[in-house]
Formats: sequence, structure tokens, C-alpha cells
Amino acid sequence: MKNKVNLWGSHGATVLGITLVLFMLGLLLCIEYHSYRLTHDAQERITYKVDLSPDVTDSLALALKSKVEGMKFVKHVDYISKDKAAEIFTEDLGEDFVGFIGYNPLYPSLMVNFNVNLLPDNSTEVLDYFCAEVSREDFVTGVAYQENVVNELREVFYKLSWFLIIFVVLLLIITIVLINSLIRIAIYAQRETIRTMRMVGADISFIQRPFLLRSLAYGALGGLIADVLTLTTLWAFSNQFELNLIGNEHWLWYGIIALAIIIVGMAIAYISTAFTVRRYISNH
Repeated sequence: MKNKVNLWGSHGATVLGITLVLFMLGLLLCIEYHSYRLTHDAQERITYKVDLSPDVTDSLALALKSKVEGMKFVKHVDYISKDKAAEIFTEDLGEDFVGFIGYNPLYPSLMVNFNVNLLPDNSTEVLDYFCAEVSREDFVTGVAYQENVVNELREVFYKLSWFLIIFVVLLLIITIVLINSLIRIAIYAQRETIRTMRMVGADISFIQRPFLLRSLAYGALGGLIADVLTLTTLWAFSNQFELNLIGNEHWLWYGIIALAIIIVGMAIAYISTAFTVRRYISNH
């Protein structure tokens, strides 16, 4: 009875250990996903203003708008006429400045946002190409954007991505080591069973089979519980801090992460069990 209790305790400790390690890995992968998404959203919110001459006609401005929209890396284009610009400025200012000074000094413009996912690594060259293309038109007076903000965002995204990638790799290595240790402890608890099977002449593959199947169950169960804990944590954070972490646009990636966690748990448990059982049999 005591051995049976110890055996079940060993199983429970193994599953619990795998669950906690995979839970941390799942949280880190979700942080990587959301940092990537937020950084890209911030980059796509940067507006590039194409200034037009004050006497440009709406037809010419709209023709340029269509041309810009046709560029594959452009996400959205807005045409702001002189009158529309005056309305926006009046709302921000709180009074009718046109009536005060007697004329509208604002210029029409195009407000352009890029699709960051379609920009290549050499996005600086793309910006130069964009500025050169729109400046071909005589009624374009210039392209304005906050270059320092663009460069700083690009640098922050680059550093953050590499930091999280390195951290994920390190955690994956720790995950492999810890799960391997837990599997070895679980198999050591059943050393008498392995010894008995060897005494009756069972070969290595026959001895390994039940342990491998059990390790797959350990990994799958630990990964499934880790997925539930991860989603529960995301839901709690989303409600507590009013973050948009549980939205329909995230479920595809959450599903991919959840599946990856289960596969990682099963793969590490299976490989660790195969090596541990074979090594134990070879040494005994």
C-alpha cells in the first residue's frame, strides 16, 4: 500500500512539475506575442504627412491618394482638404480661427500609414522610395514624419525581440533539464518493475513501451493544464487591468501557442524517457 501511494505521489509530482514549467513557458510565449503585436501597432500608428500645395484640386489630390493606396506597403490613406483641416483645427482650438484672421492658411495633405508586416528589413530604403515617388508630383511640397520616433521604435522592437527570443531559448533549455530530471525520478521510483522485466527476459523496446506511453500522457496532461492556467492568467490580467488580451483577434495565436506547449511537453517527456530507460537498463 505504501509503495502504491509513493508511486501515485511520483506520478503527481511529475505531472505537477511538467505543468509548472510549461506554464512559465506559455506565459513567456504570450508575452512575446503581445509585445510583437503592440510594437507593430505602434509603428502602424505613425502617420506620414504628404503636404500638398494650397491650390491643388481635389481631383489631383484624389488621384495621388489612389496612387499611394496602390503601393503594397501602404495600409491606409486619408485625404485632408483645406476645409477639413480647418474644421479639425477649429475643434482642437475651440474657436473659429478662419473667421478671426480672414482666410484659411492651412494646406491640404495626405495622411499615410504603412503596413509594418509588409515592410522589409530595409524599411529606410522603402521610406526613401515613398518620398521620392510622391515628390514626383509638382503639387507635393514635402513629406513630414517624426524620423527620430520611427528609428527609436525600430530599435526598441529589434532589441526587445532578441531579448525575448534569447529568454525563450534559455527557458526552453531549463524546461528540458527540469522535465528530464522529473522523468528520471519517476522512472527511478519504478526501478523494481524494470528489474523484474529484465529478469524475465524482456527486451529494451518492450520495457520502454509502457514508460514512453505514460510519458506522452504526462506531457499532454501537463501541457493541457498549463494551457488552462495560462489562459486563466491572461483572462485575470485582462479584467484586472482592462487590457485587450482576450479578443477574437488573439484566439488563433493562443491556439497555436497552446498546441505548441502540449507538443513541447510530450516531445521532451518522450525523449527524456527513452534516454533514461535505455541508460538505466544499460547500467543494470
